[in-house]
Amino acid sequence: MNGFAEVGDRVFVLRYPVLDVNVTLIVGDGEALVVDTLSGDGQARELSEALRRITPVPPAVVNTHHHFDHWYGNHTLALDGAGPFWAHQESAHQMKVHGERLRQDLLARFRDDDPELAAEIEAARLLPPTRVVHQVATLDVGGRRVELRHLGRGHTAGDLVVLVPDGNVVLAGDLVEEGAPPSFSDSYPLQWPDTVAALIGLLTEDTVVVPGHGAPVAKAFVQTQHAQLSELDWLIREGHYNNAPPDKVAERAPFGPPESLHAVERGYAELNGRD
Repeated sequence: MNGFAEVGDRVFVLRYPVLDVNVTLIVGDGEALVVDTLSGDGQARELSEALRRITPVPPAVVNTHHHFDHWYGNHTLALDGAGPFWAHQESAHQMKVHGERLRQDLLARFRDDDPELAAEIEAARLLPPTRVVHQVATLDVGGRRVELRHLGRGHTAGDLVVLVPDGNVVLAGDLVEEGAPPSFSDSYPLQWPDTVAALIGLLTEDTVVVPGHGAPVAKAFVQTQHAQLSELDWLIREGHYNNAPPDKVAERAPFGPPESLHAVERGYAELNGRD
């Protein structure tokens, strides 16, 4: 595993090879904050070692959303003194109420295709956050202002964006993806473009945007992805109006299968009044 790389003033990103997921560390005076904690205890132990190479201070934790690769390492970091743990209220609810059911779904998905990751998931001890964000929360991380914002539904119902104003860094979670298409399995594709538009409004041309997966990007990349999400939104609405089969609409979508089909099915469900 490669270590953390500094992308802004005392803002460090670790790009973990499994699922190409990012963890971000923000260091202040005598305090620190880590955003997302990987997929389980083994990965989180590696993460803890990497964190200690940057700072000995046990960090507070933010989970950007409820998907396993962003929070299953919480318990291991807590054993090392990390906390408190923050998430959007909807994500925290999903973790607490549906966490075990979602784990069983993951095991069925990965047991044959990726036994090593399945073992990591199965062994993870689940620790949901207890500090919740409704719309905005402001944290003081050793004299540095860090903002947690829910800009709307997109990748999930509970996506959090993390702003580090004095470093000009924005952590977008899985609202932005680099190196692979966005994931639509729990998404709100008809609301996602507006949420990303709100995100763009927070950026300057020089802002470093850390996506949930892949390399850090700039505002122009986010604008391009917003245009693709907007195109997808339009295709879904047109297809639904014309009673087009979802697979036929997905063939025209800007993202490849199977994600485009997930998006169309989720969008049709929204238009049919199913949340």
